[in-house]
Amino acid sequence: MNTKAKKEDTSKKEDTKAKAETKGKDAAEPKSASKATKESKKPGEANSKKEEQGGEFREFFIDELKDILWAEKALLKALPKMSKAATGKELASSFDNHLTETEKQIAVVEQVFELMGEKPATKKCDAMEGLVKETESIISDTEKGSAIRDAGLILAAQKVEHYEIATYGTLAAFADAMEEPKVAKLLRSVLRDEKDSDKKLTALALESVNEAASEE
Repeated sequence: MNTKAKKEDTSKKEDTKAKAETKGKDAAEPKSASKATKESKKPGEANSKKEEQGGEFREFFIDELKDILWAEKALLKALPKMSKAATGKELASSFDNHLTETEKQIAVVEQVFELMGEKPATKKCDAMEGLVKETESIISDTEKGSAIRDAGLILAAQKVEHYEIATYGTLAAFADAMEEPKVAKLLRSVLRDEKDSDKKLTALALESVNEAASEE
């Protein structure tokens, strides 16, 4: 009887030990798996995964960045001509100030390229090309030294501003969708500048230019 009881007691201890070991292994496995997962992640892997998931949208975004960079550089060449053609000193000064702003905006767009891991590049912007040609046409169709020319130049400049406002506003929204807060912030800083320039042009037109043009 004593021998049988000892055997049963030994068997129970072995079962208990085996269960404890199994439970210990089960508890350790998730930690091991978690550790392996952490060790498998490499620097830049999260960004790479993000790029893969929104690959086509990201490419579209970069393509539109190239478009607006071309547009800004085209405007940079057009603004001195607009300033020279302006009749009023205030309007000419407005174009000169916008030239300085455009130089800064080009630098901001190039910074956005860098944040996106891309080299700054341009792609011909058909919209800006058309707007610049329209501006040149207004200059050639209006009399030098007239208020009508200034009214036309303000019209052309505001068309450009509205195009840029639409573009930067949309690109900022795209950056939000891609979870790129730094990019969105930069783009909205340019958007604010464009809106401010548009308001100044409107004020200039309403305060003096439009009335003078209507009397010619």
